[in-house]
Amino acid sequence: MAGTDINKGAIMEQNFDTITVNGVKYAPIDSVQQTATAVDGMPYMIVRGHSAGVFAGYVKSKNGDEVELVRARRLWYWRGAASLSQLAVDGVKFPDECKFPCEANHVVLGVCEMITATEVARKIIQGVKVWRK
Repeated sequence: MAGTDINKGAIMEQNFDTITVNGVKYAPIDSVQQTATAVDGMPYMIVRGHSAGVFAGYVKSKNGDEVELVRARRLWYWRGAASLSQLAVDGVKFPDECKFPCEANHVVLGVCEMITATEVARKIIQGVKVWRK
């Protein structure tokens, strides 16, 4: 993001990676909404099954409505995202209040929705403390 400063008739270009307003750091939208980094060519996605619930993980394979996930977490309860689309883009706003069990490999049957996650969302989802009852 570039800004222009007019000082005594001279124009000076300034480059900004982030800006802080009232203590909150903001970044350009194109840097925030980058697709999550793939691992071994596997994209990180939010996957919803008809009966199995919602998962976030690396998609190893897809065959019809069957999806194999690696290092996936079941997203059992979250707070701070209004929809799966928002969760895939922004992650969650209250990670301490979420209930995401540990990572595991899953084969999800009856998949009805797959959403590519951003790098920001991936980091937040993977950073949620493992929930245990």
